[in-house]
Amino acid sequence: MKLPTKLNGMKKAGDIPLLICVFLMACFGCLMIYSASSYTADVQYGDKLYFVKKQILGVVLGAAAMIGTAFLPYKKLAKFKYPAIIIAAILLALVFVPGIGITNYGATRWIGFGGVTIQPSEIAKYSFALFSAAYFAKNYEKVKTVRGVLPVLAVGIGFCLLIIIEPNMSITMCVGLLMLGIIFLSGTNLKTFAVILIPFVVAVPVLIILEPYRLQRLSAFIDPWASPKDEGYQLIQSLYALGNGGFFGTGLFNSTQKYRFLPFAESDFILAIMGEELGFLGLMLFFAVSAFIVIRGFKIARRCSDRFGFLLAAGFTLVYGIQVLINALVVTGTIPPTGLPLPLISSGNTSLIITMASMGVLYNVSRSN
Repeated sequence: MKLPTKLNGMKKAGDIPLLICVFLMACFGCLMIYSASSYTADVQYGDKLYFVKKQILGVVLGAAAMIGTAFLPYKKLAKFKYPAIIIAAILLALVFVPGIGITNYGATRWIGFGGVTIQPSEIAKYSFALFSAAYFAKNYEKVKTVRGVLPVLAVGIGFCLLIIIEPNMSITMCVGLLMLGIIFLSGTNLKTFAVILIPFVVAVPVLIILEPYRLQRLSAFIDPWASPKDEGYQLIQSLYALGNGGFFGTGLFNSTQKYRFLPFAESDFILAIMGEELGFLGLMLFFAVSAFIVIRGFKIARRCSDRFGFLLAAGFTLVYGIQVLINALVVTGTIPPTGLPLPLISSGNTSLIITMASMGVLYNVSRSN
């Protein structure tokens, strides 16, 4: 006898382990931010909890957003594909408006309204993933030609241009790789994909050459000791932290590099502090949990019965996976240094809230499988 849908509802419970894992990662991020920032926060603001208080607020808001998106039917999001990219483009443009855009360390990547600061590029990544998923789901018969994928290319390249002039090379790379990933997963043929891929590969060295500071960072990556007090300083301090951690780490709260030796210890380079305090074993555990999130995300996508859900889940998973990978490569000196937060861990509420909300969407897709 076939059970009624409501009685058979246990199959609709969704991927609860994913939500639990994401929430625990966000809580772990608060712990590491306290460890990495307590000294700097005390010196600069007279409050050891300055950064972690903000992050805890972000976790609360992010959890609320995750719960909200977990029970908002994901198919309704397709209706917001155009508003999403329009809002993201406006926010990216507002970065350059005097009085609204906020400049730190030579880069204008944030906008401020009152006491609230937002990083529009973090929103743009997920808006682009939503738009691409909705477009390809509706126009799946056009994906075999360059002309068919042109709208996605236009939006992706437009976002990349707005982000690169902030300047923000790392997020530009994330959006570019996300664009290639979604186009590939849309079902395009290899010939069309190659035509798109070649200009992208050529653009990377061109963008590096066009800006002197990127050439300096490339030089520092090749030989950080050539400028140990300038461009090579941050990478050297990061490698010191990782080397000091060894196999088992120095122990939680026992980092020495966080005493203002390593810049951005609580944000872009928090992975180095994790490596110093928790050691190689701790980092391997962190990467295992990150891989768990990525694998669950792709499994959710693979099991989804409709194209939009498949591409939406895959796109959101790609955003998380690409960002973790690039951050790890930067911190370990595998690629030239560039500023990029570690999702769910680094200090910064825009990235945290948006990432947790995207994981709620993944859960929602899993409920329909």
